[in-house]
Amino acid sequence: MSSAPIINVDPAAFSEDPYPILAEMRSSAPICYVPEIGATLITRRDDIHTCEKNVDVFSSDQPGGLMNVLMGRNMMRKDGEEHRKERFVYYPTISPRKVEQIWAELFVELTDNVLDGFPSSGSTDLVPHYATAVSGEALKAITGLTQVTFQDLDSWSQAMIDGVANYTGDPDIEARCVAATEAIDFAIDQRLPEIRREPDASLLSVMTSAGMPDEMVKANIKLTISGGQNEPRDAIAGAIWALLTHPDQLDLVLTGAASWQQVFEEYCRWIAPIGMSPRRIATEHSFGDVEFVPEERVFFMFSSANHDEKYFEEPERFDIQRDTTAALTFGAGPHFCAGAAASRSLVGDVALPKIFQRLESLELDQKAETVQFRGWAFRGPLKIPVTWE
Repeated sequence: MSSAPIINVDPAAFSEDPYPILAEMRSSAPICYVPEIGATLITRRDDIHTCEKNVDVFSSDQPGGLMNVLMGRNMMRKDGEEHRKERFVYYPTISPRKVEQIWAELFVELTDNVLDGFPSSGSTDLVPHYATAVSGEALKAITGLTQVTFQDLDSWSQAMIDGVANYTGDPDIEARCVAATEAIDFAIDQRLPEIRREPDASLLSVMTSAGMPDEMVKANIKLTISGGQNEPRDAIAGAIWALLTHPDQLDLVLTGAASWQQVFEEYCRWIAPIGMSPRRIATEHSFGDVEFVPEERVFFMFSSANHDEKYFEEPERFDIQRDTTAALTFGAGPHFCAGAAASRSLVGDVALPKIFQRLESLELDQKAETVQFRGWAFRGPLKIPVTWE
């Protein structure tokens, strides 16, 4: 264990709303050990930005980590040349150019298809019926698992992110994660013969065509599903909720004073869908008056970095016109999120503007309960009940 001061947290309270606790950590103990989750948390933006690039110390290679054990060793859990080679094969499918050339138009079509299923007026819960559907249909195309349902992908994603964040060792959570990974393996095996006969632009096709071993292909598809479903899902649902509860901000974007991309970037700064990234200490190291020891677990708290008062005035305020360039929504350094361009396109360019264009007088259902959010490693709304005319 590091020499960082010990800070105790109530896991339930931390999941309900981590931001007040993280603010206290940034102020009094920016690097601290939390026994309840068995990790040292780094909470200030500059410290995370520096340490994340120092992969010789803060290593993504975590042989005993939950992601490796439950999902297989993917490129996110590799460093250096090993990571670079795997990313080189994976990245072209979802690079900014490929997103513009291939996926952007498809995102529009898929989102329109989802909205075509809505009545001209009515009510619904946007989490399963819009955010989950749009995110899942896009992910089906990108991964190549077009034979499954978006509900399958969402269920598998949730089971995996719960599993890799299961630091309390709940056996039921682990069992659901294992079942999800087995289902994904089966779906990949189903699809591979067709992909080999008729290659396409999907990740499954591109990685297979490049000669990547099946074990690595499966691990990287699981990685893509785990983050590629919940992050855009929670960003879509959460950003719509944010605009509906901040009508002044909605007016700014509807009148053209701000862009939909600004909405996306500010929402992900304000309530980070992916709140942290784990690392393993590879060698003895001293940083910020803290002595780190080999093999201990460290969490880079992106959600805290995005509320760092040094960069963001009144960080708890949702303001789509603020400068978000210092935010670490997609990380930094060699492990910067490979799917950032696809997420920005799907959420900021398509899903957010489309729903306000298509559903007139969209508003939160006044008869429904207050919207609840959950999670600190991954965070999103549980329900977004809305009505429209």
